[in-house]
Amino acid sequence: MSDPRATVVLDDVGEFEAYTFLIDNSTITYSSSQVNGSASVGLAVKLSAAKTVALAGDGDAVIGKLIQVFADNTATVQVGDILVLPAGNGASLTLGKKIVGALNASSAPGYIREVATGTAAELGKARGAILDAGTTTAVKVLM
Repeated sequence: MSDPRATVVLDDVGEFEAYTFLIDNSTITYSSSQVNGSASVGLAVKLSAAKTVALAGDGDAVIGKLIQVFADNTATVQVGDILVLPAGNGASLTLGKKIVGALNASSAPGYIREVATGTAAELGKARGAILDAGTTTAVKVLM
């Protein structure tokens, strides 16, 4: 019998820490025709108001990953454990570095990059640690 500890797995193990938030209904919208209720599912989110999330813009504090959006303008957001998030356009991704929000090539929010350590304003917003950046569309971050 093989040793299960011999295989390193950083993927979803079926359970994660998640909470329900309101959506801003601007950067995140509900659509009954989209899988899990929105085209934004799987992207990085920030707090935009009390108990409300929006897609994370460049340099924003990332609080989690959008998992599902509901017709009542609420959403499930993964806030802990290992998150798999897409990197922004030309994003630097150094293992162990903290993350902030980023934009994609079309300047759309919801992506991540490593924190710019020379930018004091970003240091106070940075969270997590990049664990695996081998696939830029699926960067693994320990929150």
